[in-house]
Amino acid sequence: MKILEYTFEKTTEYLNKEFNKGKFHAAGICREIFKNGNINISEAKEFDNSKELAAKVMRRISINPGTIHNIECEVNTTKYITKLNDGLKVESVLVPMNNYTTLCVSSQAGCRFGCIFCETGKKGFSRNLSTEEIVGQLYNARFMLKNSSIKNIVFMGMGEPLDNTENVIKAVKIISDQRCFNIARKNITISTIGIPDQIEKLISDLNPVPNLALSLNSAVNSIRSKIMPINKKHDLNDLKTVLLSYPLRSSSAILIEYVLMSGINDSYDDAMELIEFVKPFKVRVNIIPYNENSCANISSPSYDKVKEFSKWLADESVFVRMRTRKGSGLMAACGQLGKNFKGSRQPPA
Repeated sequence: MKILEYTFEKTTEYLNKEFNKGKFHAAGICREIFKNGNINISEAKEFDNSKELAAKVMRRISINPGTIHNIECEVNTTKYITKLNDGLKVESVLVPMNNYTTLCVSSQAGCRFGCIFCETGKKGFSRNLSTEEIVGQLYNARFMLKNSSIKNIVFMGMGEPLDNTENVIKAVKIISDQRCFNIARKNITISTIGIPDQIEKLISDLNPVPNLALSLNSAVNSIRSKIMPINKKHDLNDLKTVLLSYPLRSSSAILIEYVLMSGINDSYDDAMELIEFVKPFKVRVNIIPYNENSCANISSPSYDKVKEFSKWLADESVFVRMRTRKGSGLMAACGQLGKNFKGSRQPPA
């Protein structure tokens, strides 16, 4: 029983099937493990009169989130590397906000999509992470790193979440379960390069849906295809269609991520194309200056250029934010994760 892969409902079903028990004992198990980080469920009050049952259940439960292999810190930003059972390593990042912490989690060991500005994509792909390995990043941050202020989860680490949709959906259900980690879906964001049928799967399998972030980076098909090979399979027209169907709360919007690269996607014409692309949607555009990594022939624009590009959007009433760099010195910023990862190049399915 890999408990980090179990919602409260699934835990209840398991207890009913195996021990003829139900919600009462499931509540104790979930509280001790997900709220307190304690695998000794016999300490739960629900097992005060049934220590023998607790011992039997404990023999079935396993928790294997991976081992924290290394921790690096820079101005409160923390990157930690998790070593998985098979020796692969994935990276996660804790980013302090005003009154809480955001945890950036990985969904794959590597990535097979090869976006030219991304360190992870350059290093290739090994495998999908299991649900336990995804949820385990939060478990470790909460209970091994003792960070109790995590209230926001972003699937913006290593890998493409919607290339591992099934396990990501399961992880979202566990993370948002009130009896488990209880992080509301309005505080969970899934970032994707844009795979229409998998976005549709999010819509059908998760209600309410989490926030959606689209790594766009160009609103010109010819340019986007050069920097993001996925665009040759799913172009901007495909993305528009599925984005129009994505259900939004009254206070939410689709997040458009735009990595600004000098001389590639930072011209006035690029800005006008972006404005035209986002017109049908309620969006927030994040302008992210390219973070230096080992990807060749790409440079970051100047601050003045980032400011100018952002102003072009704002002048046309586009909600835009200039993202500040956090963790770039740790190779923990957008596009930098996976410096020490070595995968094998595999084509997208």
